[in-house]
Amino acid sequence: MRKANIFILLTASAVVLSACGSRNGDVQLTRFQKTSDGPDEFTVLPTGPLQAPDSYAQLPTPNPGGRNLVDPNPEAEGIDALGGNQAALNRGISANEVGLVNHVRRKGVTPGIRQTLAREDEEIRRKHGRVNILRLGPVDDYTNAYKRQWLDADSERVRLQRRGIATPSAPPPE
Repeated sequence: MRKANIFILLTASAVVLSACGSRNGDVQLTRFQKTSDGPDEFTVLPTGPLQAPDSYAQLPTPNPGGRNLVDPNPEAEGIDALGGNQAALNRGISANEVGLVNHVRRKGVTPGIRQTLAREDEEIRRKHGRVNILRLGPVDDYTNAYKRQWLDADSERVRLQRRGIATPSAPPPE
């Protein structure tokens, strides 16, 4: 009888310890579940129809893992749909945007801000990702993790209006 109790205790300990294990370093806060037996529509990438080129000498050199001529390019397709110039994708800051960029940078720029935000986000997700172990009922961990950082639109509108700042797009107070 004593060996059976020890076995049950060791098994329960192993289950509890395995629940505390790493998830490859990335804590997923939002859980999407597939609810049907059908195909996953997000794994299918729509590509353009296959075409024979006018000259095979004009084809680019094969690049395993690189872009294909018929791969979708949503940025370029959006620019085309809106009547823009695709050259703007590779150009950087245009002369028309220099004033805007300088105005945004007027109070300084924090170097490495993207890396800092990525570290802070990872820390928030790591701290919050292991809190609710029992998961009773549907839980949105993403909302719970970032709820303290939400902005209250109504209180912000009131604060701005008290300072005399116009808020023309805000609905009138009730």
